[in-house]
This record gives sequence, structure tokens and C-alpha cells, in this order.
Amino acid sequence: MFVLIVSSNPATHAELNQTLSEFGLDWDTEQAQDAVTALAIAMDRPVDVAVAELRGPGFDGAGLLAQIRSHHPEAARLLLLEEGEEPAAMMSMDSAHRFLNKPLRAEELVDAVESVAELRELLDSPELKAAVGRVGNLPPPPKLYLELSRALESEDTTPSTLSNLISQDPVVAAKVLRMCNSAYFSGGRTVTDIRSAVIRLGQQTLRRLVLASEVFSQSIPGNIDREAMQQRALLSSQLAARLLGGSSSELAATAALLADVGMLLPGVRIPAACAAGELDKCSGPHYAEAGAYLLGLWGLPMPIVEAVASHHQPGRSRFRGFWVGGAVHVARALVSGEAVDEQYLESVGLRERLPAWRKMADDLLAAEAA
Repeated sequence: MFVLIVSSNPATHAELNQTLSEFGLDWDTEQAQDAVTALAIAMDRPVDVAVAELRGPGFDGAGLLAQIRSHHPEAARLLLLEEGEEPAAMMSMDSAHRFLNKPLRAEELVDAVESVAELRELLDSPELKAAVGRVGNLPPPPKLYLELSRALESEDTTPSTLSNLISQDPVVAAKVLRMCNSAYFSGGRTVTDIRSAVIRLGQQTLRRLVLASEVFSQSIPGNIDREAMQQRALLSSQLAARLLGGSSSELAATAALLADVGMLLPGVRIPAACAAGELDKCSGPHYAEAGAYLLGLWGLPMPIVEAVASHHQPGRSRFRGFWVGGAVHVARALVSGEAVDEQYLESVGLRERLPAWRKMADDLLAAEAA
């Protein structure tokens, strides 16, 4: 694992190496204090993780990470923020996967890099890493910022009102969770549901996040029915929470909401679209794995990442029994009118529940149609 750190603080590298020694981690690390040196290192060898200050002496960290991405699209890119830099960071979400505190805390970096290593173990594909690495940001619907602004002007608005608005679009939901779970905002505690993320980020940060998502978004590849995808995600999310229930229901709801995010990435394989004659959707990494890889780089919890990656083939899940991935698979299949893997349900002893679950899905779809 090679980690490139771009920081003007000369003590950063020594502190990191001391922490790595204490943890028994054998990483290869190098620090550059300016952009020219950093790019020279990046040109000379593969980079697994690149960490840069948002603003350093004579360089722009976001722009530097974008340049590193062009040479190493598979690299995880982390941006260091200090207090007051959040608005500028909103415009950097296309070049950075995650945000950490400045000055860099070695323990935070270790946690971030270890999660990248776990992700690459789960989804070990050079093609997948490169395809996702080339992606910048994902566009939200243009109307969401206006709806959110109107809601914030009302005295009756609650966190639940705002979370319901955000949940209308799985792409925006993914970005809200990504920002919320960055070390800069998280305080060490992972948030997996949109309502808690809204409370943690605060109204103004939330509004800026949505606005930046719209202003700096890129066009969607191909002919994707965004409205249909949103509706499927929302219904799947509701159903998955009901299927699993208990303390894991929010994990299931969030994973189901984000299950199809990979379809918005360029160069991915979408079997249903391929079967319909869209030949450009017949090659590349599977959209489920591509979406999961991106969510993992953003720092979302591994149960969500794993569930998104395996929702089309729940038997491949590393988690045994019927858990988040199983609930997402069943919910999405029933809402989409696709085949449920009954062999998988038989293996976890829940095949007899399928008729009741079908009825639950039919009721949800009927209520939506009404």
C-alpha cells in the first residue's frame, strides 16, 4: 500500500510513520510539500492513496488530486480540511472521495486507508478500480435544491421533512451520507440513515451540498430514466426496511436506496439494458459492483457497500443468513418485477416467506399508483 501525502507540515510524515509502527502496519509512505514534487512522485510510481491539504503553499489540493486521478484513476483520494473550509470543499467533491481533519491525525488516516484495503479485498478487480476512479461527481435532479430551500423557509420544517426530500434521489442521499461520514463531520460515529445525517450536517451545510451537487454535476451517460430509478429506489428502501426490521432496518433501507447508483456511472454493464439492445451497456464492470466500490471509497459502512455489491447475487455475500444484502435483493427484485433468487431464500430458510413479501410489495406499489 503506497500512500502519498501532500502537506506543508513537515511533522506529518514522521507522526504517521510512528503510528504505523505502533499499529504494526507495513505501508510505504512518502510526503511532498509542494505540487511539483507530488506530481513527480505520482508520475514515477503507482499511488494507492493520495492525501492533500485543500490549500497549501502555492497549490490547490483539489486540483492536485484531480491531476493525480488522471494518472492513477484507481487511487483513493482524501482531502484535508480545517474549520471554515467546508464551502470550498463542496466544489471539490469531484476530485476527492473523502474528507479528513487538518492537521492530519494519523489514526483517522489509518482508519480510512484500512477501509480502502477492505474494499479492495471485497471487490478485487483492476477494471473496476480504474472505471470508478475515472468518475467525478454524480448529478442530482435540478429541482431538489429549490424544494429544499422552500422547505427551509418554513417554520414547520423538521429533520424528518428534510430527510424525506433528500431521500427522493439516491445520488444526493449517497453524497449526504458520504459527507456526513467523513472524519471531518463524523466525530468517530458512523451515521447510516438520512435523518441523522441531516441533523449532523445542519441545514446550511446540507443546502450547500445539494446546490454544489447541481451546479458542478456532469451529464448522465446514456438514456437513464431518472424518475423511474428514483421511484424504484424509494419503494425498495421502504420495503427492505420492513423485510429486515429491528436494529438493521436503517442499514437495509439505505442500501436499497443506493442499490442502483452504479447505473449512473459511465462504462458499466447493465444486464437489463443490454438485453433490451443497448449494446454500450454490455461490457465493463457490473453496475452493482461499480456503485458499491464508489460508495466504499466515500466511506459508507461496509454492510451497505457489501449489500449494494451483491444485491443481484445475494448468495455471494460474505454475511451468512438473511441480512442487509438479502433484504435489498428481495425488495429491489419485487419492486422492479424481477426474479427473486428462490434458491438463495431456500438456503437461508425463508422461502416460505416469499408470498407474504410479494403481497407487501404489491401493496406498496398499489399505494404509490393511487
